[in-house]
Amino acid sequence: QVQLVESGGGLVQPGGSLRLSCAASGSNIFRVTNMGWYRQAPGKQRELVATITTDGSTNYADSVKGRFAITRANATNTMYLQMNSLKPEDTAVYYCNKRLSPLWVWGQGTQVTVSS
Repeated sequence: QVQLVESGGGLVQPGGSLRLSCAASGSNIFRVTNMGWYRQAPGKQRELVATITTDGSTNYADSVKGRFAITRANATNTMYLQMNSLKPEDTAVYYCNKRLSPLWVWGQGTQVTVSS
């Protein structure tokens, strides 16, 4: 069973940057799995914002394209999300998981709050 732990969130002013990390443990399957970053804002459904394949190909939701960058380090079972030019509408709890179902058990997520 894979365990996911997200970290790196916090409070940042509009226009600021944060780098989120996702650590996967419990299995080496991470390195052969297409992954994604999701977020859930208060009162809204969880949405997929960025994906990365095992060989590093990326895709982004229109709302974050050009501002966020997803990367991965298969050797350490870790994935990252560099978030630049943050906006108040980016405020959400951010989670990592597989790109496609069936998903792994969700981690606790990491809160990102963009506010002045």
